Amino acid sequence: MWYNFLNVNLAHGYFKNLQGVYVIWHGGQNPWTGRLGQGEISKRLLDHRTDREILAFREHGLMVSWAQLDSTYRDGVEAYLANVLNPKVGERFPDRSFVQVNLPWD
Repeated sequence: MWYNFLNVNLAHGYFKNLQGVYVIWHGGQNPWTGRLGQGEISKRLLDHRTDREILAFREHGLMVSWAQLDSTYRDGVEAYLANVLNPKVGERFPDRSFVQVNLPWD
C-alpha cells in the first residue's frame, strides 16, 4: 500500500515508535525512486519533507510506502532496495547481504 508523501498524517498514533524501512517515489511520466531509508518512520519522513531534492518532484505526485521491520532485517532490506530501485537521493547504503522483499507497487 502507498500514501501521498506530503499528506500522510505522521502524527497519528499508528506511527508511534514504528520502526522499519520506507520508500519515497514519484509516479509522473518517468517514475523513479527518490529516497529510501530506515529507522523511526515518522521522524525520518518528517525530515525528508523538507528535502529540496525530493520536493523538486512534488508536482509529479510524491508517494511513500513503508514496512515495519525488526532491526535484524533492516540493513539487508535497505541494501536490496537500494540495489533494485537505484534511488536518486542518498548515496550511502548498508554493506550487507540482501534481504529480498516485494516492492510496494507489486
